[in-house]
Amino acid sequence: MLDIRFVRENPDIVKENIKKKFQDEKLPLVDEAIKLDEDRRAYQQEADDLKAERNKISKQIGALMSQGKKEEAEEVKKQVKDHGDKIAELDKKQNEAAERLQEIMYVIPQIIDESVPIGKDDSENVEIQKYGDPVVPDYEIPYHTDIMESFKGIDLDAARRVAGNGFYYLMGDIARLHSAVIAYARDFMIDRGFTYVVPPFMIHGNVVQGVMSFPEMEAMMYKIEGEDLYLIGTSEHSMIGRFIDQQIQESELPLTLTSYSPCFRKEKGAHGVEERGVYRIHQFEKQEMIVVCKPEDSKMWYDKLWQNTVDLFRSMDIPVRTLECCSGDLADLKVKSCDVEAWSPRQKKYFEVGSCSNLGDAQARRLHIRIKGENGNYLAHTLNNTVVAPPRMLIAFLENHLQADGSVTIPEVLRPYMGGKEKLVP
Repeated sequence: MLDIRFVRENPDIVKENIKKKFQDEKLPLVDEAIKLDEDRRAYQQEADDLKAERNKISKQIGALMSQGKKEEAEEVKKQVKDHGDKIAELDKKQNEAAERLQEIMYVIPQIIDESVPIGKDDSENVEIQKYGDPVVPDYEIPYHTDIMESFKGIDLDAARRVAGNGFYYLMGDIARLHSAVIAYARDFMIDRGFTYVVPPFMIHGNVVQGVMSFPEMEAMMYKIEGEDLYLIGTSEHSMIGRFIDQQIQESELPLTLTSYSPCFRKEKGAHGVEERGVYRIHQFEKQEMIVVCKPEDSKMWYDKLWQNTVDLFRSMDIPVRTLECCSGDLADLKVKSCDVEAWSPRQKKYFEVGSCSNLGDAQARRLHIRIKGENGNYLAHTLNNTVVAPPRMLIAFLENHLQADGSVTIPEVLRPYMGGKEKLVP
């Protein structure tokens, strides 16, 4: 969310940013926001003037009564009441203008970084770099659920009976591999200096409003019926929400945190054949990384965060690439974002396994997260990135480590989490 003062002083920059995100329908909102802000401040000033005058004339009532000038005192009382009625009306108008202004400010997108490529949607995202050599073996790579079923490691039919489509049972070695990857990712991030956190898996509505845009909220979040609680779609939601209405000492920065949670998502809309199985589901687990830092440090941390994910996947011998998200693919709160994609030897292409985002001060402004510095207070910058998110990550793992005989090799870094096993045998 932008500062209304910035919008007021730089309307052309705000409008140009909206055009870059191909959201021209929002252009009139800029002028409406500026007008509402003018009205709100005018109502406030008029109310303040009336309050000052009311206080001044109120002091006359006692003096007039003591002088026996009852009629004059009653006339002043009437003026005080009239002032009070006008103030109440002005306060109502001011509140209505402020509420509408806030609605608009929640919708106007954050100013994107100048390095973001301009494009309408994810088809125009730009490849940055590849890491590792993508290999297509000379034997067939089955669909990921077929690989899992060869180990008796998944039961989708039972999950449909119990919970419907978009859920799964993982079992045996596949379930163990799932947990091993999460545990390894946790320790990987701890070794890089991040503090491990297990957060709440539900959050209040005001926190949801603070961490994401309305389209994201509608497409993702499950609400608990009859309560002001939502199931988190990622632990970033509750991790950033932890600092709502807080003032953080500058000396404590940066806050570098890695969190585990289950994640719950509606995943609305139809998806292609390659997104069946356990690719796009309603429930999964994830290890996340979050940074709260000074504004001048956020670009540096952005590069560190996506590099962590690349390093993690490469340590498990999985080829990956990074992809710069174009302007039209950025959520409204994001300043800059990139995806990490893993190689699929079966599809002979890369697919998304993680996303790194710099949100600037957008979340901090919405949640009132301020830094107390030597030269005054200021808004923090927040960033987040996926460390690893099974079971989607398992797709990349199984495809890249599947052998011709149907076995799956276990890279050395994962063996301590798999009881020392070097491979899985169907």
